[in-house]
Amino acid sequence: MSCQPPAAANAEFDDAAIVAIGSNLPGRRGSPEQMVRRALAELRRLSTSKPLCSSLYLTMPRDCAPGAPEFVNAAAALWPAPEMSPIILLRHLLRIEVEFGRQRAAARNTPRTLDLDLILWGARTMHTSELQLPHPRFAKREFVLAPLAELAPNWVPPGQSRTVAKLLENLPDKEHARIIQSGRDRD
Repeated sequence: MSCQPPAAANAEFDDAAIVAIGSNLPGRRGSPEQMVRRALAELRRLSTSKPLCSSLYLTMPRDCAPGAPEFVNAAAALWPAPEMSPIILLRHLLRIEVEFGRQRAAARNTPRTLDLDLILWGARTMHTSELQLPHPRFAKREFVLAPLAELAPNWVPPGQSRTVAKLLENLPDKEHARIIQSGRDRD
């Protein structure tokens, strides 16, 4: 996927939808790494301008059953069309998951072929049974913050008093997300 480099000014995130991407099972479109790369390409269709894309990170499973495979994670900043609501974007993300072979389990935090989470959308807040913005646990998750800090290190997300970089730096139990493919190495 062709992506822009990280933003220098964070005001542009006022209208950006932040999507966290993860995979730890192979699926219809390949290995977890291939699934994430191909999902990033699919997300391009949901943005009116070139999205920002993080590097791919290898992270330890969090709150998963013992023996769960490591995750490949990334983040993307999209600029959806003005008429697109957060719920409509969420439904597009869920459709992409299904196209990639995602089968939702009754239990939370199970291995998956693809997980696309709408984490933030500028300063918007939303609390419905279908979607919460900002995502209630994003600021406590290294697998979300590490890729997001690459895209918007100086951005202070809604409901937070610190920048994304500071949120990541101050996490008490970091597992040390490791870059496995730089965003600059992808096209």
